[in-house]
Amino acid sequence: MADDELEAIRRQRMAELQSKHGGVAWNPMNPNAPNDQQAQQESQQREAEMRNSILAQVLDQSARARLSNLALVKPDKAKAVENYLIQMARMGQLGGKISETGLIEILEKVSQQTEKKTTVKFNRRRVMDSDEDEDDY
Repeated sequence: MADDELEAIRRQRMAELQSKHGGVAWNPMNPNAPNDQQAQQESQQREAEMRNSILAQVLDQSARARLSNLALVKPDKAKAVENYLIQMARMGQLGGKISETGLIEILEKVSQQTEKKTTVKFNRRRVMDSDEDEDDY
């Protein structure tokens, strides 16, 4: 076979693979990469939709607005509150929709649990630094 024929076959095969994988270049080291990435995005989207539907059932309108405002400022704290609410809803511990005041109480509980306590410890060096020596003069 001539080099030209071999190159034409390679190009044809590459075009077939690209059309098969949705126009994304085929990676011989990871042939399932485009499908894995797409599946991962779909699962993340399904999870986000599920979270939003549960929160819509659990929170009233003003509480959802407060939670979305919190998510803009402190996304990690909002995520913790969402997880807490979803867990309570799954266990059936919520009687009805939570109002804004109820959400504020939950926010206070979560902030107390995640509150970081800092301590400061001073280590003074005692190398040739004595105040008693200065008083002798």
